[in-house]
Amino acid sequence: MMRLATAITGVGLVLASMPMVGVGVSSAASNTATTLVALDDGTQLETRAVLDCHRATGSCDFTVGADRRTGDGVTGFPSDLWSRQSTDIRSTDRLAYLDVHATAQYDRVFKQGGTDNVTTVFMGDGPPDKYQTTGRIDSTDWRTGQPRTDVPVIVCTHIQVVYSGVNITSPSTCAQTTFS
Repeated sequence: MMRLATAITGVGLVLASMPMVGVGVSSAASNTATTLVALDDGTQLETRAVLDCHRATGSCDFTVGADRRTGDGVTGFPSDLWSRQSTDIRSTDRLAYLDVHATAQYDRVFKQGGTDNVTTVFMGDGPPDKYQTTGRIDSTDWRTGQPRTDVPVIVCTHIQVVYSGVNITSPSTCAQTTFS
C-alpha cells in the first residue's frame, strides 16, 4: 500500500511540473491592411482594416478607420470634414451567414444575405480614433444554425472624404483571415 501511495505521489509531482499543454489564452487569426493615397495638400489619406477571428467563439472582431498622415505622423481631419465610409463584410462560402454588429457614432448595418454593409458618416474635426468603426461578426452555418469556423472572412472598406479643397474616394482596403 505504501508503494502505491508513493507511486501516485511521484506521478502527481511529475504531472504538476510539466508545462500545461492545450491550456492557455485562445489565439486569434488576424490580418491588418492599410492603404495610403496622396492628397493635394501634401498629406496622405490612410484607410485601414483590422480583422481578428476566434475559433472558440465563432466570431471575429473588426476595426475599420481613416486618418491623415502628415510629415509629423497621424492626425485627424479639419473641422469642415464630411465623410462616408462603406465597409463590406463577407465570406467566400455562400453557406456561411455572417451576422455583423457595428459601433460608431453614425452608422448603419445593411444585411443583404451574403454580404453585410456598414455605412458610417463622420463630421467635423477630432482625434484620429474618432474616424473608426468597430464591431463583431458572428459566423453561422445557414443549414444548421451552428457556429461556422471553417470559412474565410473578408472585410473591405473605402471612404469618401470631403473638406476644403479635397473631395476624394479611397480605393478599397481589404483584410482577410480564417478562424485560428
